[in-house]
Amino acid sequence: MATISCKEAKEHTAPAILERDSVPIMTTYGVNTLISDSGVIKYRIVAERWEINTVKQPSRWSFEKGVLLTQFDQTMHVQSYIQCDTAYYYDQERRWELHGRVRILTKQGTSFSSEELYWDEGKHEIWSNRYSHLKTPDRELQGNRFRSNENMTRYDVTYTKGSFERGDIGLGENPKDSMRNAQKAQNNPGTPSTPKPQK
Repeated sequence: MATISCKEAKEHTAPAILERDSVPIMTTYGVNTLISDSGVIKYRIVAERWEINTVKQPSRWSFEKGVLLTQFDQTMHVQSYIQCDTAYYYDQERRWELHGRVRILTKQGTSFSSEELYWDEGKHEIWSNRYSHLKTPDRELQGNRFRSNENMTRYDVTYTKGSFERGDIGLGENPKDSMRNAQKAQNNPGTPSTPKPQK
């Protein structure tokens, strides 16, 4: 006597390729945008790819192929710029994350370079926990931790080494910088300077 067994058909499904919150609402390629303020062009954004995602938490703008932000004066000369390999702007929190070959030039002529930088627009603060190099018209500092106001006129660099004018120690508009730590490090090369506690 022959028996026939029946097997229940199984439906084969594949997982979704992308999660819902990973899909940007806007993706723009080859961005070169001028931004005006009160009818005057003040900024330019240049990026290979710009994504806006308002579903992800927190919502963000993504520049994963690099970005260059430039500020102009009234005669359209470059006053300052920010450049990096990858950037994220959390629009609701007004907070930037910059990664990879971060380069900054300020209106005061201060240049900054690091592999990362965080910028809180609400608190008007920027900081980095990676090796950073800061150069002003009269001094040059290097350190593994950096914190500053967003204009880079008042800053603190810890685990520091640097060069500066002898008469400039402890003077100028940067009373919180680590010049004294740099001097100690130069006088005692084998002793690292003691970092200040972060606020």
